[in-house]
Amino acid sequence: MSPPIRPSASRRLTRAETSDAEETRQSEQAGRSASNLHAQLSAAALRPQRPDNQSRGPSRQTSNDDLPRQSPTTTSTLHRSSNSNTSDRSSRDGSVGSLHNIRTRDANAAGIAIGQGLLPPPPIPASRPSPRPYSMRNVSSSTSLSRMATPRSVRDLGRDFDRYYNPFATPAQSTTDLTSLLPRRRSMDSSQYQGGASGPMSRRNSNPFSDEDHPSQRLATPFAASAISTPRNDFIDDNDPDRSFFPYLDDRLGAPGTEDQGYTFPLYWHEKEWDDDMHLPMVDDDVKLKPTLRDRFSRKNVLDTLGLAFMIIGLLSVFIMLPVLSWSGINIIGYNDTPLDQMWGYGDNEPTWATVNASRKWPLLKNMRTGLIDPDTPKTERKRVGVEGDEYQLVFSDEFNDVNRTFYPGDDPYWFAPDFWYGATRDLEWYDPDAVTTWDGALHLQLDAFENHNLRFRSGMLNSWNQLCFKGGIMEVSVSLPGPAGIHALWPGVWSLGNLGRPGYLATTEGTWPYTYNECDAGITPNQSDSSGMNKLPGQKLSSCTCPNADHPSPGVGRGAPEIDVIEVSADYSGLGLGVATQSYQIAPFDTWWYPNADFMEIPDPSLSFLNTWTGGPFQQAVSTTTMLNNKWYDGEEYQKFAFEYVPGSTADSYIAWTVAGQEMMKFDARAIGQNGNIGQRIISEEPMSMILNLGISENWVDINWTAATFPAIMRIDYVRIYHKPGEESITCDPPGFETTEYIKNHPEAYTNPNYTTWEDAGYEWPRNSLMHGC
Repeated sequence: MSPPIRPSASRRLTRAETSDAEETRQSEQAGRSASNLHAQLSAAALRPQRPDNQSRGPSRQTSNDDLPRQSPTTTSTLHRSSNSNTSDRSSRDGSVGSLHNIRTRDANAAGIAIGQGLLPPPPIPASRPSPRPYSMRNVSSSTSLSRMATPRSVRDLGRDFDRYYNPFATPAQSTTDLTSLLPRRRSMDSSQYQGGASGPMSRRNSNPFSDEDHPSQRLATPFAASAISTPRNDFIDDNDPDRSFFPYLDDRLGAPGTEDQGYTFPLYWHEKEWDDDMHLPMVDDDVKLKPTLRDRFSRKNVLDTLGLAFMIIGLLSVFIMLPVLSWSGINIIGYNDTPLDQMWGYGDNEPTWATVNASRKWPLLKNMRTGLIDPDTPKTERKRVGVEGDEYQLVFSDEFNDVNRTFYPGDDPYWFAPDFWYGATRDLEWYDPDAVTTWDGALHLQLDAFENHNLRFRSGMLNSWNQLCFKGGIMEVSVSLPGPAGIHALWPGVWSLGNLGRPGYLATTEGTWPYTYNECDAGITPNQSDSSGMNKLPGQKLSSCTCPNADHPSPGVGRGAPEIDVIEVSADYSGLGLGVATQSYQIAPFDTWWYPNADFMEIPDPSLSFLNTWTGGPFQQAVSTTTMLNNKWYDGEEYQKFAFEYVPGSTADSYIAWTVAGQEMMKFDARAIGQNGNIGQRIISEEPMSMILNLGISENWVDINWTAATFPAIMRIDYVRIYHKPGEESITCDPPGFETTEYIKNHPEAYTNPNYTTWEDAGYEWPRNSLMHGC
């Protein structure tokens, strides 16, 4: 759209013309831009004068007698001549004919104005090719500025954007901007641009076509800015240049061929984006931006490369090298076993587990239990009925609900996990406290195919030796066995042992395990005085007939460390692929060829449990039953309750009974292990019993099916509970007449060093007795 041709300022408007323009401006100025209103004024100047007797009402604007008339060369596309206001005036005047007559009259008026010299004739724009930079070096941009048909400001574009709400416009600006004329040129030296303008504002109003670095050497030169007759808002203009008026417009916009030169639309002075250099590469970028050797080996690049290398090495080590070494069994540490001086408690004359510093008060740990009964034990499980109908009440429980418990010595008041090799049964694993933890409401004993201490496996054991003992009552555990089910491989066990024998410490079990005898006869002698090889035990160390002043915890009473097994699990009974468990009482001395008196034994349901055909060996006699298991009781799929109930003593009222899910599997009383030949009555254990939970693997237990075994294997224990009859509670390691802690304290070498395999190796003398040595 070409801008309107403005007539000479020498021609004055008549009063009628002024009134007509005033009314037109008043009726159409709402929401109109200044450019549109100026175009309207120019059109009004070319109309025929109205008679003087057609008066107009008072105008809201000031008098425009000195306003010059203007005549547009063409009709504006933004302000069409056939609008509602023009139609209203035509109907009021009554002198307007058809639309053809109006256009003819306007064209004749414009021709008269041009013929009288009032308006210069409009220039005829000529098509021109896109100039090359080399051909425009000597062309002054003033040439383009002199063309009347070329828009030189945003106002001349005729944008009709002022009709929208502008929060930065004031009533004074809107009124003045609609009525004032825009001069053709104004020097940038005007005080209006110099006075009080800030640095960014000065750059904002500077000529964008005066860039000295432009390859065309200023294709357009600065020209006079359009006059701004509206009052300036210094605060807005100085602080937000984007809201101030920008008078410059490149005349190259829209010219043929300019799109190839990049002249498409003007940007503000600060609208250079950060990635312009990427989109507009220069011809010498490959030279200027070529990285040097110093750039390639900068400090940042070197550190980044080293960090990436360490990360790759670490990932390869964790996910490739470590699994390969674990699978192959290669020992890269190069140690045989834990040095003796690093064993727990070695060399302590007064071990920490037997010493209490009474001179100071130590605060309890915040999360440490202070009661024997776990608060998580349900109220409904705090009482139960025995196999004889007797009522029992809970005296100890551990539900293992706390996550990530540790059981290194001293971590827990009731349990600890040993760090040693269980050499008594030639196990293939090393017991490590790190393999024992709690997770998901259960105790986890995990067996891994992890070579350490020259052994192929690592597993966990938990026991309460010398920390928590019980005598009589019921020991119940809820267990989910390690899988796979029905496979000969692992040796999971839940059992109890007399506190005078520490599990895995052979010097302490020599002469005590599995003796439960109070007689002074052949049963206390080595090999039971039998040359047939039935018994290879060294004899009872703490017999009832030791000499006076002999090393004995309770002289006159036969002492030992019998064993009661809740379960020891095997598998594959009769080739059916089912799990089986043995529930046993292991004793010494032995019946002839280890057979007890079956007349005092009962098995209520032989389809679930039956008398174990293995009754003993040269180191123990076992009164045992074999119980069938459900293969769902493995690998955390389901848990099952296993328990034994016993009454200590040597009478018919003394018994041991095993149950699974509360159902009795087998029961026998003391008469089943009564006097037999030259061997007297064996006793249902009167010793304080410690608890042991372990997951082992040994070829002395079963013939291992290596192809079917899977590792790691996890044994899960949901809880451990001890019940006693009311009034018969005994939850101590020092019950009356059967004390143990003082004796253990007096023999630290044997009870703290698992490498001693005999009592004499630990530096102690075997007690003498009246039967063998005389007194």
